[in-house]
Amino acid sequence: MSDPTINDASAVQDGPHWLAARRQAARERFAELGFPTRKNENWHYTSVNPIVEAGYTQLTTPSGNVTSAALAPFLFDQPDWPLVVFLNGRYSAELSTPADQLPEGVRVATLGALLSEGQEAPEEVRELVREHLLAIADTQENAFTALNAALAADGVVVAIGSEMVVDTPIHLIFVTDPAADSRAMHTRNLVVAGRHSRASILESYVGLGGAAYFMNAVTEVVVDAGATLNHVKVQRESDRAFHIGTADASQGRDSHYQHFSFATGAALSRTNVHTLLGGEGCGATLNGLYMLDGEQHCDHQTRIEHKEPNCFSREVYKGLLAGRSHGVFNGKVYVHPEAQKTDGKQENNVILLSETAQIDSKPELEIYADDVKCTHGATVGQLDETALFYMKSRGVDATTARQLLTYAFAADVIETIEQEAVRDGLESLTLERFTGIEVGAR
Repeated sequence: MSDPTINDASAVQDGPHWLAARRQAARERFAELGFPTRKNENWHYTSVNPIVEAGYTQLTTPSGNVTSAALAPFLFDQPDWPLVVFLNGRYSAELSTPADQLPEGVRVATLGALLSEGQEAPEEVRELVREHLLAIADTQENAFTALNAALAADGVVVAIGSEMVVDTPIHLIFVTDPAADSRAMHTRNLVVAGRHSRASILESYVGLGGAAYFMNAVTEVVVDAGATLNHVKVQRESDRAFHIGTADASQGRDSHYQHFSFATGAALSRTNVHTLLGGEGCGATLNGLYMLDGEQHCDHQTRIEHKEPNCFSREVYKGLLAGRSHGVFNGKVYVHPEAQKTDGKQENNVILLSETAQIDSKPELEIYADDVKCTHGATVGQLDETALFYMKSRGVDATTARQLLTYAFAADVIETIEQEAVRDGLESLTLERFTGIEVGAR
C-alpha cells in the first residue's frame, strides 16, 4: 500500500541540507515499507486500512478558529502553566504562552520557525536540533515514523538546561477543529532534558467539533545523564479521528524517564512508547490507562531496551473496555548481553465491562544476559464478584458498586502520576466517565 499524502512532500519545507537528507532517507524508507499490514507481527491485531482508505491529504497551512476559552476545559485548572499550542498541526502564537514567560533555563522553538527562520532560534537549540531531530525515533521499521519524518511541517522543540529544576509542567496542546476534517497532520517534537535536570512535559491531543482526521505525531526525547523527565500524554481526540502517536526516548547514565499514557479518544488509536536505557544505572517507568467504549480500537506498544548494566524498568498498563471496543497491548523488554543486573517488571491488567469487548495482550521478554531479574504478566477478567457482593451487603446498590470498583481499578494507576493537578484532573475524568458525576478539573 502507498500513502496518498506522500505526494504532499513538495508542500513541506525540507530545511537545511542535513535535515533535507534525513527527510529524503525517510521518504525512501517509507516507499520500501509501505503501510503495515496484519502480516507484520507488531500490527497483527490492528488494521490501518481505515486510515489508508480515507485518503487524507496533508494540512500544511494554518487554519481553524479556536479561542482560549475553548481550551480552558483541557488545562487542568492550570492556565498559568507554560503553554505551547498547535491548531490543526500548526503553531498558534495567539493561544501560546509568550517566550519571555517561560521558566528560567527552558528554551522553546517551533519546527516551522526552524525550517523557515532557523537563525532566530538560540544557537544551543539549533545545535540540539541538528544532533537529535529525526535521528532518535526509528524510521527503519516503523512506517508511520518514517512518514512523519518525511512530512512533518511543524512541532515543538523543548530544551531544558543542564542542572535546571523546572517545577512547573510545560503543557503542549495539539488541538483540532472542524477545519481539519478529512486532513492529515504530521507533527514532530523534540524534548531534551540536559544533564542533571528535572522537568515535566504534558502532551495533550484534543479534538473539538467531531471532525474526522488523521493525527500522526512523533516525540523524540533525550534524557541526559542524571536527568529526570516526567512525560504525560493525554489522548482525547475526536471520536471519528485516527491517532498514531510515538514517543521514542534515549537515556544517559543515571537518568530516569517516566511516561504515562492516558487514552480515551479516537476511533482508532495507537501509542508507541520506546526507550533505550543507554547508560549504566538508569531507569524507565512506563504506565498507562486506556478506557474504551462503542467500536473504539486502542493499541499500546511498548519497548524497553536494556543496553547497559544496573538498570531498572517498571511498567503497568490498565484497560477498561466496554461496548464492542477492542484493546491491544504488546509490551517488550529486551535485555542485551552486556546489561547484567537488569531489574525489570511489567504487567497489563484489563477489565472487560461487556461480553462483546475484547483484548489482545502480549507481554514479552527477550533476555541475553545471565544475571537479571525480569517478570511479566497479564490478567483479563471482569469485576470482582466477591467485592461486589461485599459492597451490596453493606447497603451499596449494584450500579453504584460496579461504578466505584471500576473507578478504583483505574485510579490505582493514575495515582502514579507525580503532577498533582494532572493526577486529580484525570481521576475526575475517570470518575465522571463511570458515574456521571462531574467533579473538579478536566
